[in-house]
Amino acid sequence: MRDIGFALGIVVILTILFLPIPAFLIDAGLALSIALSVLILMVALWIQKPLDFSAFPTVLLIATMLRLALNIATTRMILSEGDSGGDAAGMIIDGFSRLVMSGDFVIGLIIFCILVTVNFVVITKGATRIAEVGARFTLDAIPGKQMAIDADLSAGLIDDKEAQRRRRELEEESSFFGAMDGASKFVRGDAIAGLIITAINLFGGIVIGTTRHGMELADAADAFVKLSVGDGLVTQIPALIVSLAAGLLVSKGGTRGSAEETVTTQLSGYPRALVMAGGVMLLLAVTPGLPFFPLAILAAILAFGAWAIPRSIAAEESRREMLKAEEEARVEEESRDSVKDELRTPEIELVLGKQLSAELLTAHGELAHRVSKMRRKFARQYGFVVPEIKLSDSLTLPRKTYEIKIHGTTIAASELRIGEVMVITSQSKPDVPGDEAREPAFGMPAMWIAESYAAEVKREGFQPIDNLSVLLTHLSEVIRNNLPQLLSYKDMRALMDRLDPEYKRLIDDIVPSQISYSGLQGVLKLLLAERVSIRNLNLILEAVAEIAPHVRRSEQVVEHVRMRMSQQICGDLTEGGSLRVLRLGNRWDLAFHQSVKRDAKGEVVEFDIDPRLLEEFGQAASAAIKQRLEGGKPFAIVTAPDARPYVRMVVERLFPTLPVLSHVEIPRGVDIESLGTVG
Repeated sequence: MRDIGFALGIVVILTILFLPIPAFLIDAGLALSIALSVLILMVALWIQKPLDFSAFPTVLLIATMLRLALNIATTRMILSEGDSGGDAAGMIIDGFSRLVMSGDFVIGLIIFCILVTVNFVVITKGATRIAEVGARFTLDAIPGKQMAIDADLSAGLIDDKEAQRRRRELEEESSFFGAMDGASKFVRGDAIAGLIITAINLFGGIVIGTTRHGMELADAADAFVKLSVGDGLVTQIPALIVSLAAGLLVSKGGTRGSAEETVTTQLSGYPRALVMAGGVMLLLAVTPGLPFFPLAILAAILAFGAWAIPRSIAAEESRREMLKAEEEARVEEESRDSVKDELRTPEIELVLGKQLSAELLTAHGELAHRVSKMRRKFARQYGFVVPEIKLSDSLTLPRKTYEIKIHGTTIAASELRIGEVMVITSQSKPDVPGDEAREPAFGMPAMWIAESYAAEVKREGFQPIDNLSVLLTHLSEVIRNNLPQLLSYKDMRALMDRLDPEYKRLIDDIVPSQISYSGLQGVLKLLLAERVSIRNLNLILEAVAEIAPHVRRSEQVVEHVRMRMSQQICGDLTEGGSLRVLRLGNRWDLAFHQSVKRDAKGEVVEFDIDPRLLEEFGQAASAAIKQRLEGGKPFAIVTAPDARPYVRMVVERLFPTLPVLSHVEIPRGVDIESLGTVG
C-alpha cells in the first residue's frame, strides 16, 4: 500500500495549494517540513557516496513543494485572520516569532534577511555551481569510463556481471548528477519564492489590516510583520537545512565514507598541522587584550589531538593487521582442509624422506635463502621467474631419499648420506675410506666419506660437498632441464605486461593477426628447451614480427629468432674470448641436407633419413663429443642452417646440455677455435 499512500501524500500537498486548512493542520505540516529537512540532512551526512542517495532530487522536489504549499496556506491565514493575534497562523509560527524576535519585529526582520542571504547567496549559489560542473564533467567522462570497462572485460580482469554492474553504476551516476543540476534550481527558486512570499505578507498584511480591519498603521505593521517574519523563519530554516544537505551531497565528489569520517579523518590525519594550529592558539592566548582561557583550552585540545591521533592510527593499523593475519590464517586453515586443494598440483616440489626432512629442518633458513638465490639466478640468466618450490615430506619414501617433481611427476630421485660429504673423483680418488657413488646432477663418479675426513681430503686437493649443496645442485639442474614446462601461459603474459608501451603496441600489431599468444609461448618454450635465455624479450619480439607474416610453424620462427639473437647465444657460450666449435663433416652435412624434404615452395615438409645412417651418426658423434668433453671446456656443434634442428634432435638424446649452432648463428667478430669434425 506504500504506492497508494505516496500518491495520496502528493495529492494532499497539491490540495493545500488551493483549499484553506485550519491552524492545527498548518502546525502539523510545518512540523513535518522541519522533520523532513532534518532527516534529509542526516542522510546526506551518513551516506558513503553520492549515488547512495540517488533519490535526493525527487525528495528535494517533494520537500520544496510541501514548503511552498504550507507557505501559501500560512499566507492565506495571515492575511485573513492576522488581526486576531499572534497565533492566527498556528502555534509554531507564533513560537518562532517570539523566540527569534524577542518581542521586537525589527530584530526578527534583520535575522530573516541574514538567513535569506546565507541561504541564497552562499549555500544555494555554491551548491548550484558544484552541481553544474559535476554534471558537465561526469557526462564528459562517460566515453572514457565506458572504454575502460570494455578494456578490463577484454583483458579478462572482470567478468560480464561485473561489467554490467559498472555500466549500470555509470548510467546511474550520469543520471544522478544531471538530475542534481536541475534539482539545485529547485533550491535556488525556493529561496527566491520564500523572500517574495514574505514581502507579500508584509505589505499585503499591512494594507489589509489598515483598510479592511480598521487597524492603526503601527498596530497593523507590528502584528503582520511579526506573523510574516515568523512564517518566513519557519520556512527558511527547513530550506536552509535542505540547501545544506544538497551542498554536502554534491560537494562529496569522489570521496567515499560518511561526511564525519571523511572530514575528521582528513583534518586530523596530519598531526603537525594540529601542532601548528595549537601553537597559534597559544600565541593568541598570551596576547594582551585577548581572553586567555578559551584560547588556551583550544590550544590544549589541539595539542592533545596531535599527541593522541598518531597513536590511535597506529593502534587501528595494528588491529587491522591482526584481523588480516587472522583472516589469512583462517582461509589457509580452510584451504588446508579443503578437498579442492588436492586438485592443485605444485609446479616444482621437493619431497624428502622422514630422516632427511628432520636433518634439513635445522637448516631450513639456509635452505630457503639458497633456494631464493637460485631462483634469482635463474631469473637473471633465463629471463623469467621460475615458480616457487614446494617443500614437503613423505612417509612412503625411504628415509634418506628425496624426489624432485615437476607438475606432480617425479623427474629425479636420489639418496643422501646423513653425517657424510660427497667428493668428486673424476680424475683421482682421495686416500680415505668411503663408498663409491654417482653425483646425482651430472652423473660424475664420486665418493661418500665421513665428515671427519673433510679436512684431510681438502689437504689432498679435493673439495667436499655437503648434503644441502648436493641437493640444491641436483634441483637446479633438473629445473634447467625442464625450463619449457615451467614457462606457463600466465608467466608469459606477465612478461609481456612488463614491456615498454612501444613493445606492447608491437604485440598488438602482430597478435592475433599474425601469431597468437600461444604461438609466442611456443617460440619461447623452444628457445628455453635449448637453454637459450629469453631475457632480451624485446629482440625476440622484433624478430618474431619480421618472420611471422611469412611462416606459420613455430620451429621456423625460432630459427629466425636464433639468427637475430646470435650475438647473445654465442656470447653465453664463449669462454676465454673464443668460441670452441666441433663441426659436422661434409658427409654428415650432405646426409642431413638430403634427408630434409621440401615442397614446391621450398618449405620443409618432413625429415626422412635412413635409420642405419642415423645410428651410425649417433655413434660417430658420441665418440667425437666424449673425446672433447674430457677437456672439461664448453663447446658447441656447428652445422648447416637447414639441418640444425634435426642434428639437435639426435644429439640431445645423447648429450642433453650440448648446444647445437648453425653457421648463420655465429656473428662476425667472434674468435672461433675449431676442435675438429664429426666423422
